[in-house]
Amino acid sequence: MGKDLSYDIVVVGAGPAGSTTARFAAEAGASVLVLERRAQVGVPVRCGEFMPSIGEMKSMFPGYEGMAELFEVPPDLVTLKLETTRIYSPKMTRYDLPFDGYTTDRDRLDQFFASQATKAGAEIMTGQKVIGVEQGMVRTEDLTVKAKVIVGADGPMSVVAKAAGLPRSKDLCPAVTTQIKGDFEPVCEMYFGTVAPGGYAWIIPKKGVANVGLGVSSKFAKGTVVDYFDKFIKMKGLTAGKPDGKVVPMAMPAKRTVAGQVMTVGDAAGQVMAVNGGGIPIARMAGRVAGTVAAEHVLKGTPLSKYEQEWRRHLYKPLRTAARTKVLADLCFGSAWRTETAMKVLGPRRMNNLIRCRPIFP
Repeated sequence: MGKDLSYDIVVVGAGPAGSTTARFAAEAGASVLVLERRAQVGVPVRCGEFMPSIGEMKSMFPGYEGMAELFEVPPDLVTLKLETTRIYSPKMTRYDLPFDGYTTDRDRLDQFFASQATKAGAEIMTGQKVIGVEQGMVRTEDLTVKAKVIVGADGPMSVVAKAAGLPRSKDLCPAVTTQIKGDFEPVCEMYFGTVAPGGYAWIIPKKGVANVGLGVSSKFAKGTVVDYFDKFIKMKGLTAGKPDGKVVPMAMPAKRTVAGQVMTVGDAAGQVMAVNGGGIPIARMAGRVAGTVAAEHVLKGTPLSKYEQEWRRHLYKPLRTAARTKVLADLCFGSAWRTETAMKVLGPRRMNNLIRCRPIFP
């Protein structure tokens, strides 16, 4: 028999979206439980580990207040500050674009976000794989938990979204990543073309190591993502062990993120910058809205639909722009020549718009 528990809010998933939701719900006075399927929060790392600076986030999402509260991290979580994103075309034409950010250790970053949630009063239980979500009830193999609000922060294959009848992203791109020791130039490198059809390869330096990875689109790839990764590693003259993999939603955000007493946030809601797969900043911003509204619903009766309204008001426009840009990019990704030509036409100025989720042709 599983143990029976009861909380105001149950959050499924202790990634950035889930921990942020839990933190702000707990700070508002709700009782919160986070169920995390992994034995340890943040492990294994399946991420490029690059974070935009607060200034860059403000430029991309000018209407969102309180950026510092979300994005300031302890100095030891900043492994290397970067000021340049270097984009390589299929013919290895180089475009250096100014973009401020830093690299981090994703496992420790996730654990920091989780610690913020527990300090606010939320409880986190690891090793709890959710096997069922019903009306006001979440079940794992060990627990049955009653909840007034259930939040799905359980990734693009969200069990919570499926159970609630909420849409999940259908455009999922496989990606792999690993850590490689060495001395690397302090720039974020991105490689486009046949090296990673429909996606890109990256080398993102840290201290004495780099996060090296690659993502592709199944619409264009003629092999597995690991096949392309191995070829890229060989091309760069690097040596790598077995990479960790995941899938990334690369389309418009979900049309609905609330159903009854259920909400979805982060990758589970398709809240990702489709042009580059970046999800942590969006997950943090949407998570604060989700946690605040969930607590208001429990404590004051505020409709959960307010979450849908608020995140769309603050975040939807740049995400929509990024998704539309990805659709246009897909028209070029089927051919190295078209990709090369498109990058020449865009040039550095328009590429700057692209990586910041702005319209390419203002």
